[in-house]
Amino acid sequence: MKRLCALLVWLLSAVPILAAELGDDGLHKAPWMRETFKDLREDLEEANAEGKRLVLFFEQRGCIYCTKMHEEVFSTPDVGGYIAENFFVVQLNLYGDIEVTDFDGEVLSEKDMARKWSILFTPTMMFLPPDVPEVPAPQAAVSIMPGAFGVGTTLDMFTWVKEERYALDSGEDFQRYHARRIQERDNGSAD
Repeated sequence: MKRLCALLVWLLSAVPILAAELGDDGLHKAPWMRETFKDLREDLEEANAEGKRLVLFFEQRGCIYCTKMHEEVFSTPDVGGYIAENFFVVQLNLYGDIEVTDFDGEVLSEKDMARKWSILFTPTMMFLPPDVPEVPAPQAAVSIMPGAFGVGTTLDMFTWVKEERYALDSGEDFQRYHARRIQERDNGSAD
């Protein structure tokens, strides 16, 4: 029995831990992330044409919480599949130099746009509605999700946005929706 346990420990230690794929910029790359010119008005039009919702996703090189999200949350079929099917995700680098054109027409580097929008943490996901007036993106956002969360919370946020539950008169804000979904999952009645 001891030999079997020792063999299992050796085999498990010999298997490399799967890491999220990193791009040349040091940011995680998921198959559902889009390479765009980062003109948000154009990105919104393309998302709408595909019947998807636009999400701006801030990361930074070396972000342990971004790694956690990519390895433990986005990699699950439920979350990754839901995002790929329903969202148009544009990745932005908290300290990047690529130009971004905001909905109000202002053009800034990614890092300056992050400052303008008061983005302090990575990962931060900003969810946009299908129609955005000429205002800075955070003013139009239906939700901003700063930080790393588990599978259930992340999937619930994406679902809440996709179903436009923020616009319902039911009074079910995200916290109440999420609490209800947790209870449904615990009772075995959630999807």
